[in-house]
Amino acid sequence: MALDVTALSDFNNEIAGELIAKMVYTGTTMEYVTVKEGIKYKEPINLFEVDLQIQSGVACVSTPQGTASFTQRDIEVCQRTSYDGLCLKTLDTKYLGISALGAGSYNETFALANTYAELITNQFQKSNDQFIWTANTASGACSNGLNQILSSATTGVVVPVSITGSAFSATTALTIMDTMIDNLSSDVTDRDDLTFFMSVTNFRRYVTAIRTLNNFYFDPASITNRGGVMDMMYPYQNMRVVGTVGLQSSDRVVLGPAKHIVVGTDLRSDVTEFQMWYDINADQLKHRLVMKLGVNVAYPEFWVSNNRA
Repeated sequence: MALDVTALSDFNNEIAGELIAKMVYTGTTMEYVTVKEGIKYKEPINLFEVDLQIQSGVACVSTPQGTASFTQRDIEVCQRTSYDGLCLKTLDTKYLGISALGAGSYNETFALANTYAELITNQFQKSNDQFIWTANTASGACSNGLNQILSSATTGVVVPVSITGSAFSATTALTIMDTMIDNLSSDVTDRDDLTFFMSVTNFRRYVTAIRTLNNFYFDPASITNRGGVMDMMYPYQNMRVVGTVGLQSSDRVVLGPAKHIVVGTDLRSDVTEFQMWYDINADQLKHRLVMKLGVNVAYPEFWVSNNRA
C-alpha cells in the first residue's frame, strides 16, 4: 500500500528556527564630542577669545591695546521622529504566531517586543549618526551637518589644495593624513582630543596602509570598537583615528579637536527611551520615538578637511 500525501503541504517547523535580528553598525560620534542637552529649538555656542598685544615696557605704558571678543555660533536642532504600527493579526495565519503571540484575539502580548525595541533603537542610532554628518538644508533638513560645516563653505576651515583631488586609498591614506597634520593650526597642537574622522571603509584602508608599510607603531590590538565606531591611536599620543558610520559612502576626512564639535539635543536618552503601546482602536502594536538633534563647530579655523564628497 502506498502513502498518498499529495493533499498535505510540506512540513516547516517555523517556531523551531532561531530568530536572528538584523542589528546594524550604529556609530556613535557623540562619544567623542561635546553634547549640549536641553535645546528645544536654537541655542548659541558662546565663544570668548583674547587678542593679547605685547608692548614695549621701557617707558610708561598708558595706551590700552588688545581686544577681548565674545562671539556666537548657533545650534539649531531638528526634530526626528520614528512612528509605526504593527498589525499582529497578520501572524494569526502563520505558525510563527504560536510562539510570538499570547492567547486571545486581542493580540496585546508580543513575545518579540524586546527584540523589536532593540532593533528600533539600533536603527535610530545609526540614522542619528548619519544625520550629524550628512544633514543638509539643501535637502530639507533644518540645519547642516558636519560635512557641510567642515568644508570650504565655512570660513576658517583649512582645505589643502594638494589633497582635494586625491581619493582616500591604502596607497594615498598616509600622505593625505600627513598633509592634513602639516596644515593643522599650531594653536591646538597640544590638545589631547585631536581626531581624524572618516568612514569605516576609509578606516580599514588606513589600517591596510600602515600594515603594508610594516610601520613599527602598528599594533592590531590597538583597534577597538567603541560604541559602534572603530578607534585607533595615530602615531602621536594626543591624536586618534575614528571610523564612523556617519561618514559611510563618503570620502570626507576631517581633522581637529573633537570637543570643539558641539552636538545639541533636548535629552540624550531620548534615542533609547521611547514609547511602545498596544492601540486597541487600531488593533496595532505601535511605537513612537522622538528626539531633537543638531550640530555646530566652535572654532572652524582649527579644523582641516580634504573637502571630498
